[in-house]
Amino acid sequence: MDGLRRCEPRLGTGSGAGAVEGRPLDALRRYPALLVRAAERLCAVPIAHVVEVMRALPIEPIAGAPSFVPGLAIIRGAPTPVVDLGLLTGSRSATGRWVTLRLGDRRAALAVDAVIGVRALDGWLLQDLPPLLRDAGAEVVEAIGVIDAELLVSLRAGRLVPEDVWQALAAREAVP
Repeated sequence: MDGLRRCEPRLGTGSGAGAVEGRPLDALRRYPALLVRAAERLCAVPIAHVVEVMRALPIEPIAGAPSFVPGLAIIRGAPTPVVDLGLLTGSRSATGRWVTLRLGDRRAALAVDAVIGVRALDGWLLQDLPPLLRDAGAEVVEAIGVIDAELLVSLRAGRLVPEDVWQALAAREAVP
């Protein structure tokens, strides 16, 4: 069965696959993640990076921004960049909900289609899941790093969750 890797308990620099803040991932530990759907993909975002889930707000476009950044929104009185997770992981824009991420003393919002919920994922499972940015081209990953290095760290900590893994997690939770 595939797994989910690097759902970090705290925002950190992680060094390499299976690392949390530079330390090896503990295969026996459970790591909380927010599961979301974006462009027909199930994604896991480390819960420690999540500030809140909210409805989508009006967006003001930013001239010259990459295609996956539709613009800025005013969230809790602060201009906040919105990153379309659907365009990062698939071929279409995500609509519906936003997940606000903590990036040091700043915030960014991820546009997603739906929020599934919080799940604790086993470290051994996390080690095998594909990276959230697996299908993003090198130029996209580089653009994210230019825009905000902490956003890149947060997105690299996320993972794609294949349907068979999701079904296994749901079945395990259904057992009393």
